[in-house]
Amino acid sequence: MDAQASRINHIEDQAAGIRRHTKSRPVRVIAVTSGKGGVGKTNVSVNLSVALARCGERVVLMDADLGLGNVDVLLGLQSKGNLSHVLAGETTLDEIMLTGPEGIGILPASSGVAHMAGLSPAENAGLIASFSDLQWPVDTMVVDSAAGIADSMVRFAQAANEVLVVVCDEPASITDAYAVIKVLSREHGVTRFNVVSNMVRDAAEGRRLFDKLDVAAKRFLDVTLTHLGSVPFDDYLRRAVQRQKCVVSQFSGAKSARSFIAMAEKINKWPVPRGPQGQLQFFVERLVDSAEVDPESLL
Repeated sequence: MDAQASRINHIEDQAAGIRRHTKSRPVRVIAVTSGKGGVGKTNVSVNLSVALARCGERVVLMDADLGLGNVDVLLGLQSKGNLSHVLAGETTLDEIMLTGPEGIGILPASSGVAHMAGLSPAENAGLIASFSDLQWPVDTMVVDSAAGIADSMVRFAQAANEVLVVVCDEPASITDAYAVIKVLSREHGVTRFNVVSNMVRDAAEGRRLFDKLDVAAKRFLDVTLTHLGSVPFDDYLRRAVQRQKCVVSQFSGAKSARSFIAMAEKINKWPVPRGPQGQLQFFVERLVDSAEVDPESLL
């Protein structure tokens, strides 16, 4: 073999190694949920995804409110396919992917499809497993799950690395958020939760709201709650929603936008997931690979 051929083979081996190492890097998966609808959960999911992208993350946002999906509507996007078509075997995740603000990938859900709102455990498991074949580059996936304690929400929360609960300062929201935490902890082994206080007047009100939930959780549940941050409902946020845009990209200087960016910066400091946790998870092959290869050693 001559010197030029040897150099070509060496370059090809390096390229193959880089592809394998990139594939093995674990994906941080954050399931976003709430006890009840109307607390701004999807708006939090969208803006947090865009804020993470602005921080340098490659982000995929999964609309996991499977029967009443609205992420694409919130952003004024038109989808040709959705997760119901993936579940039916008609297409792949990559083929239905939309490109949103800051280049985030968006996996749209169906709207008004009753069957998707009540998938069987096997169907939920199949959907989670399908992410092993995703080719779209991703560091963090945000899963905008349905509100309440439906089976799909529980499955997606279990399959994620982190669970984020959105709550606003209404008695029903606080009570229902507590109920979600109770079910996930006592029946499904989730013991760590991040809380976002949404639609508050200021950071102090957001902290008081978190404290209400935290006091009850510490008294009756064996869980750890962390206050990720507070989102003030300012006029810029309302205008962004009306325009079918996200406030982080449209009005980045607004108080609400800055709060999402601050939360994204906190998330970027979280430890990278290492190894599978013993149950069905998103991107499980990459978690298995990460237990054998330390991604930091590859940089």
